[in-house]
Amino acid sequence: MTVSAGNRVLMLLENNPYPSDSRVRQEAKALVEAGFEVTVVSPKGRREGYHEVVDGVHVYRYPAPAEGNSFLGYLWEYGYSLLAAFGLSLVVFARRGFDIIHAHNPPDLFVFIAIFYKLFGTRFVFDHHDLAPENYHARFREGGSQLVYNILVWLEQLSCQVADHVIATNESYKTIEMERGRVPEDQITIVRNGPDLDRLQLTDPDPELRRKAGTIIGFVGEMGPQDGLDYLLRALRHLVYDLKRTDFYCVIIGTGSELANLKKLGTQLGLDDYVWFTGRISDEALCQYLSTADICVSADPYNPFNDRCTMIKMMEYMTFGKPIVAFDLTEHRFTAQSAALYVPDNNELNYAQSLVQLMDDPQRRKMMGSFGRQRIETELAWQYSVSNLLKAYHSLLPKTVQPGQEFVHP
Repeated sequence: MTVSAGNRVLMLLENNPYPSDSRVRQEAKALVEAGFEVTVVSPKGRREGYHEVVDGVHVYRYPAPAEGNSFLGYLWEYGYSLLAAFGLSLVVFARRGFDIIHAHNPPDLFVFIAIFYKLFGTRFVFDHHDLAPENYHARFREGGSQLVYNILVWLEQLSCQVADHVIATNESYKTIEMERGRVPEDQITIVRNGPDLDRLQLTDPDPELRRKAGTIIGFVGEMGPQDGLDYLLRALRHLVYDLKRTDFYCVIIGTGSELANLKKLGTQLGLDDYVWFTGRISDEALCQYLSTADICVSADPYNPFNDRCTMIKMMEYMTFGKPIVAFDLTEHRFTAQSAALYVPDNNELNYAQSLVQLMDDPQRRKMMGSFGRQRIETELAWQYSVSNLLKAYHSLLPKTVQPGQEFVHP
């Protein structure tokens, strides 16, 4: 009888509905275009259905749990999601079958689903988005529980050891996987985050936003405890009340567990006239607002988690040719190079002073923005990561079979 050539993929995703997560969406799309059959299991957002086909990707969704913001909250969120994802995986296994499980962390609990299906010969790809142990420490100001940290390290190590192949987002993650996860180098492939140039395109500025001030400052991204928006707001307070600069308006795009607290903090700091929290917006509005911005900002403070992360927002800013102000992080410097000013020691006053430098120097802004855009076009756009993704997958396939082909089982 005719059977699959081993190219049926089940992707497991917890922290965003599909297709909201740009990395997962781009990977799934690239695999479909290469001849793989891709199914994604994810939580359901407000607008999505429970089962649909999105750009050739079959999507099965479960009701999303409340987002955790405490130890018990995370235990419920991740435990429920693990059981829900496993239940839907059984549905997919019965209806469509799959040969490869591709788990996107966090959490690292999907390894237990992979262990079950490996009993049936299924291969496991661990796509290492976040360093869960360091992320845990970063989310809790006192560092959290050492026991929980150790459990997270063990889960990460287990995921690395069970995986037939590990996908890293950058060299920093690859080093962790080799040293802490004890993964052989030839079983790791770096697939960097990268902007989709078909999705993010420069447009005419938004006239209403443009009239707000002489300098428009833009931010886009998640707003969790580790993302540093409180640092940005305190830097803007320095800008207004210490440096006496009121000729700016900051548009903050995105959402997250800290959004309500950040709005309150903005009011407490006297920034209501200078800051606009847009919430979640359409891709069209995102492109228009970033096209309008004169300076873009990343507020991720230095810590062992952020220092090793490749932030997609940095590359999105560069895609629009915008100069950046950011704290001094290892992967920020690799990504942006001279497209950004780097503020040491998480110093909020210095951050405000760096903003002033760019506010008063339009020629420098132009040069930095042009450099960033060129770096995206020649090295960092998503198209340059696709070949590495397919290389990782081809290493898992039978040598005599290519994606999209079928073979006859005697």
